[in-house]
Amino acid sequence: MKIKHPALTVIGALAIAAFTVGSAMAQAQLTVVNFGGANGNAQKKAYFEPFEKANGAKVVGVEYNGEQAKIKAMVEAKKVSWDVVEVESPDVTRGCDEGLFEKLDYSKIGNKADFQPAAITECGIGTFVWSTVMAYNADKLKTAPTTWADFWNVKKFPGKRAMRKGARYNVEFALMADGVKVADVYKVLATKEGAERAFKKLTELKPNIQWWEAGAQPPQFLVAGDVVMTTAYNGRIDAAQREGKNLAITWTGGIYDLDYWTIPKGSPNKDLALKYIALASSPDAQAVYAQNISYGPTNTKALAKLDAKTLAKLPTAPGNAKDALQFNVKFWADQGEELEKRFASWAAQ
Repeated sequence: MKIKHPALTVIGALAIAAFTVGSAMAQAQLTVVNFGGANGNAQKKAYFEPFEKANGAKVVGVEYNGEQAKIKAMVEAKKVSWDVVEVESPDVTRGCDEGLFEKLDYSKIGNKADFQPAAITECGIGTFVWSTVMAYNADKLKTAPTTWADFWNVKKFPGKRAMRKGARYNVEFALMADGVKVADVYKVLATKEGAERAFKKLTELKPNIQWWEAGAQPPQFLVAGDVVMTTAYNGRIDAAQREGKNLAITWTGGIYDLDYWTIPKGSPNKDLALKYIALASSPDAQAVYAQNISYGPTNTKALAKLDAKTLAKLPTAPGNAKDALQFNVKFWADQGEELEKRFASWAAQ
């Protein structure tokens, strides 16, 4: 029988200890998934960097386009590699109903009363308010369009318009262009006649439409002079303005919505994920985020930490919100699939 040298035993023990510590450090990694772009950059400054400092964990950012199928595949295969995922409002409820997301423990996140009511859901907490708005290049368009009727008016404002390739937002804008009041948009759209009216109005503009599919495209189209007006995410226009581009927003009839933080069911880092969401839901962090991109905080206590200039650019600013339409999640959950199918068929004609 061979007897190990005591020194070797100590070295062996140290090696095991070092390996264990190394493994623990390697495990202290959080994968956070978002939509990238200006939003991703703002999250890095406001959330990723402070979280890494506070928790000694590495945040790995992953960019995606909102594909719920990826989350579903991970959860069903029980091989979840994403820890925190930013999702759009229709996907929060749907994903929760399908068992794709963990139910949130708000006692570890914050006081529900501090948040906008729409931010609080069973499986997701709203992280910012954003808006789909009308934008134009102020260097090339001397008269500002002020309504969706102007967006449709190709005689007064000749040239192409860019719109997101999909039914969502466009059918609402079409009805507003056709004279429907903001308060009545979803009431009208819920009827067969209302849907017909929206598509008829879209058909009027169709020869002048250039479609966009990624959020980065609208400001690019405007700067290049490809279009005179576009629908756009307000944060993307804000990012272009910060780069010195003279792009402007018309807030009238903009459609505002929230994005949410969720934790995929079976995340191996659930506790760390909750710590991240708690930090990203704090007033200080949300104020830093709003300073880096013009999306409104969901934690109402963050507003007191922002100056007047920053507040004025947010979708939640009183002047910007007064003629805005809140995206109706329930309507799109009930009728969205049918409208999107109809849109795909219409767009292909």
